[in-house]
Amino acid sequence: MGFMGDTTAPRWLSDDEQRTWRAYLHATTLLEDHLDRQLQRDAGMPHIYYGLLVQLSQAPRRRLRMTELARGAKITRSRLSHAVARLEKNGWVRREDCPSDKRGQFALLTDEGMEVLRRTAPGHVAAVRQALFDRLSPEQVAQLGEIMRVMAEGLQPSDPDADLPWLR
Repeated sequence: MGFMGDTTAPRWLSDDEQRTWRAYLHATTLLEDHLDRQLQRDAGMPHIYYGLLVQLSQAPRRRLRMTELARGAKITRSRLSHAVARLEKNGWVRREDCPSDKRGQFALLTDEGMEVLRRTAPGHVAAVRQALFDRLSPEQVAQLGEIMRVMAEGLQPSDPDADLPWLR
């Protein structure tokens, strides 16, 4: 008898699918490590912190509710709170209380944080380009973009009450 009473056999990955899956995991792990090392070296921050600064830089008035920032980064509120505390310590982000919601807070990108982004962005885009886009043909870039869009659409939760980490 299968898991939870399911009697159907699992759809195991074919050899080709297994090779593709492992290559995907290997490449994405190496890419994340590559970008983390570049950002640690150039700006003293991990890739996820850089992503938070980018989100804030693109938001109206360079500020977002903490819950929106967590949702955009796909991280728990607890992990976000720790990250924002570190970014605050560096002077790159400031928290503000939400006037309409006593429990809510905004994260605001400071001028210093914006300057860190301006200085760091050229090296970061060069690392992304070197690691990914310079290795692919224009056709492969288009294919990868389409594949990632299809994956993201299929994984995007449709249930607003789903138990998602960034809602905890």
